[in-house]
Amino acid sequence: MSLLLIAACSEQTDTRSAGSALDRILGRDISPEQITRDFDPDQVAHGQTLFQKNCAVCHGQNAEGTPDWRKPLENGRYPPPPLNGTAHAWHHSTEELKRFILNGGPPGEGRMPGWEGILTDQEIDDILIWIKSLWPDEVYQGWYTRIENRPK
Repeated sequence: MSLLLIAACSEQTDTRSAGSALDRILGRDISPEQITRDFDPDQVAHGQTLFQKNCAVCHGQNAEGTPDWRKPLENGRYPPPPLNGTAHAWHHSTEELKRFILNGGPPGEGRMPGWEGILTDQEIDDILIWIKSLWPDEVYQGWYTRIENRPK
């Protein structure tokens, strides 16, 4: 499962300076309050199993992605990016990530197939919870306060 639009983003996150990367990309300060992740351990474990069964062939067993994922292949498409907090999954809301998984990647940008009718909504939610559980605290904090929970 490749999140194509994520691969098309241009900034890479260095988890050692995630706050500054988020500030540079989004131009806002990270909320000083610490966000607590209260993921259901069973959901995380189920998401990991589903990811390894369906997604790891492209994204790696630990969501580490493809080396040189930011460099287009000969056909102009991008290889699968990391989803572990070192790339761009955190640039997108849960709703957007779910849509990428269901519908696949935008034409011409990558090879992400659509998983609608293959994975259930709950299975996709579980996979996304596992992916988010991998993100460093600074990345999750920035994502939650700036992307997921931003005023609409």
